[in-house]
Amino acid sequence: MESLWQQWLANSSGNPSSLLRSLQQFWVAIDVGLVFVLTYTILVVVGERRTLWMVQGLVVLIVAAALSGTLNLKLLHFVLDKITIVSAVAMAVTLQSEFRQVLEQLGRGDLGGLFQSSRDNLPKSDSIIDEVVDAVKELSQNRTGALLVLETNQPIDERDFSVPGVKLNAEVSKELLQTIFQTSTLLHDGAVLIRASRIVSAGIILPLSERTASRQLGTRHRAAMGITERVKSCLCVVVSEETGSISLAEQGVLNRPLTSSKLKELLESRVSKTADVETVASNWRSLGRRLSTRGGTALWHLFRRSTSSDKK
Repeated sequence: MESLWQQWLANSSGNPSSLLRSLQQFWVAIDVGLVFVLTYTILVVVGERRTLWMVQGLVVLIVAAALSGTLNLKLLHFVLDKITIVSAVAMAVTLQSEFRQVLEQLGRGDLGGLFQSSRDNLPKSDSIIDEVVDAVKELSQNRTGALLVLETNQPIDERDFSVPGVKLNAEVSKELLQTIFQTSTLLHDGAVLIRASRIVSAGIILPLSERTASRQLGTRHRAAMGITERVKSCLCVVVSEETGSISLAEQGVLNRPLTSSKLKELLESRVSKTADVETVASNWRSLGRRLSTRGGTALWHLFRRSTSSDKK
């Protein structure tokens, strides 16, 4: 890099206008690089999958607005710019607790803790599956009815539920799941939505399947079939209140009866074992290496072309 810089200075030293133009191009490259670093940092810091997609959507809007301005598409740039501003404000309101935490850590200068909180302390999916399976096993032995909806690769739109339920946003634990489905609680009749390592909400009323089912299947089983028919990117675990049998619904099909070990095996085969933030970070890291290599080469050729044309 140092040799390229020296060659560029040598080629530009004899022509002030060429030097000025090259400096402008160099600062544009620095500007783009800093934006890329900032975007990469945000994606690494964000640990929750749905939030990650929101950030990626905002980045796409920002890039589209910048490109439309560069191409002098004035009306499109105006519209995209306003949409970007509104989206940023909406995301700030939606994620106000996360923003407050990040700002507090930045104010304390705790940059290391900022990254550690999103990566090193991220629960592994294996531990989440263990918590779910242990809770289901206990509920089955006690013949306590339960209904758990687990997201797989895409977030569930709550409009697919008949009734969204009560927001919890709590970490998945065996004790909490067992408590929710106790008959003495107000939320035991509904379903629980689990997203990554969080219990998003409880007391959810799911749509019932229209398929003709066995008379042995109750409302919980028909609800599990109904939500997995409507939403392909989810699994639904059912514990029968009458028999204590365990079932797993996927794409409208019930797999039953299951042992707790078989349920764990099925969940491990269908739920990603790696944290999404690590996957996105590695993708952006490899993209960054490719962009830095190709972008540096392209900029060097551009500088050489501009200086050689000015010398002529």
